[in-house]
Amino acid sequence: MKHIYTKTGDSGETSLRNGVRVSKNDPRIEANGEIDMLNSLIGLIAERSPLLDDIQRELMVVMSHVATPGGKENPRPLHCDELTVRMEHAIDAVGVSTGFVVPHGIIHVVRAQCRTAERRLWAVHSLYPLDASILKMINRLSDYLFVLGQGEG
Repeated sequence: MKHIYTKTGDSGETSLRNGVRVSKNDPRIEANGEIDMLNSLIGLIAERSPLLDDIQRELMVVMSHVATPGGKENPRPLHCDELTVRMEHAIDAVGVSTGFVVPHGIIHVVRAQCRTAERRLWAVHSLYPLDASILKMINRLSDYLFVLGQGEG
């Protein structure tokens, strides 16, 4: 039986793609941890929109890109631009009011986690430039989650 543990992270380091070792507090690892939490939370509400399933898959690709060291090529293509357009169409179709709301329900927890992930991605981007489509998609995702959360509570 194969073990799930490798023991390679016991000293506080982990691997990026291509085996590059970094500290577990590296901003890329922090960002991917926040995206992982976001993706897990989206799984709790995925039945509310078929688009969320596609977003979850794309978040896995985004994590792969975040974990790709500078100068290395990532073979997994991004579809962030397409998903951003789809979210914008869905947002426009609903026509919700803008402004702050008192958050109620799980969708607003997911939205708040999305904002945290977005901030971590900007921190990564300041040190290790990311594809702009990733940053745009994650920003639009929080808007989309806001729209999905209307009427909760």
